Amino acid sequence: MNEWETRLAKVDNNRVVRSLEWGPEWTEKWPCQNGACAGRSSRELLEYFIRFNRRIVENSDEFYSYRTPTDFRLERREVQVFSTRGVPEPHLEKKVRGTYSDFLRFTSPVATPFPENNLVNARWFPVRGRRAVVLLPHWNSDALNYNSLCRVLNWLGIAVLRLSMPYHDIRKPAEIQRADYAVSANIGRTLDAVRQGVIDVRCCLDWLEAQGYNRLGIVGTSLGSCYAFIAAAHDPRIRVAAFNHASTYFADVVWHGQSTSHIRNGLHGSIGLDDLRRVWLGISPMVYFEKFSRWPRSSLVVYAKYDMTFLPEWSEQVVREFERHNLPHKAVVLPCGHYTIGETPFKYMDGWQLASFMRTAWE
Repeated sequence: MNEWETRLAKVDNNRVVRSLEWGPEWTEKWPCQNGACAGRSSRELLEYFIRFNRRIVENSDEFYSYRTPTDFRLERREVQVFSTRGVPEPHLEKKVRGTYSDFLRFTSPVATPFPENNLVNARWFPVRGRRAVVLLPHWNSDALNYNSLCRVLNWLGIAVLRLSMPYHDIRKPAEIQRADYAVSANIGRTLDAVRQGVIDVRCCLDWLEAQGYNRLGIVGTSLGSCYAFIAAAHDPRIRVAAFNHASTYFADVVWHGQSTSHIRNGLHGSIGLDDLRRVWLGISPMVYFEKFSRWPRSSLVVYAKYDMTFLPEWSEQVVREFERHNLPHKAVVLPCGHYTIGETPFKYMDGWQLASFMRTAWE
């Protein structure tokens, strides 16, 4: 299984190693600000981000707050792949050519220097009823991943907004091939990307409510699972949550994960794991269990026994936190890894678990 995982991880050969950048300019418009960054030495920047993350965690309801957009609209357009591979896959391009779908568009409350990223995109899979979920894919997902799951949820009477996460598919700036700006060696930009993703989720819930859906849930995979957990910890409307892969601290995944080894290589020698954990504390699910516990909801945690990116011991720690807080949940362990969960037969096992949970979780 480890050999299979490694082979799949090496399919993407266009990863770019970038050196540590602190990115204090990304913090200038954040809530919880308490004075501008004074000094520019590595030590001063480290201390600045450590202090700021403590304020984020203490005041996270403010940090993840927003104003509801006023420009929600549905846009009908041709479906595209938006592959992050170095060499696009022609069979996928052929598969979607000439097909059209509706996409929810609106201006993200979090402004970035990239106009493409500021315009939120969520493919709309409608169905009549009151149940709806926001679905968040994995990091560097193309625009087709999880569409089959969306249709399965439709068959179960659940409408779906499949969100393009910050810097992904149509939101990806032209200067990058992959969704590198969502997770990178730039400390401030990575924090900002997670904040934007969480707030975009909450805006999607606003739109769903306006359409008459009042039984709302969320499904997130890998990086999308991180966004989903933090969104659920700060929004009482999310009553059903499925976390497909789960981990504790954002920094641990980047430092030890197979799919983020190029980021670790860029950070190596400039910052250690303990400090990295502290400067990304505010985007780590582990610190938000108390806030997640504020409202009743049903949760599913799916993790992989041979995961080399979200290591199983971290997922087990997450499950223990659910147990420690007496939170209603179901934990499922699949006999695969992070990448192989998308391969036959494991993708069907995973899809069955997600769909079965969503079918009954509101009851």
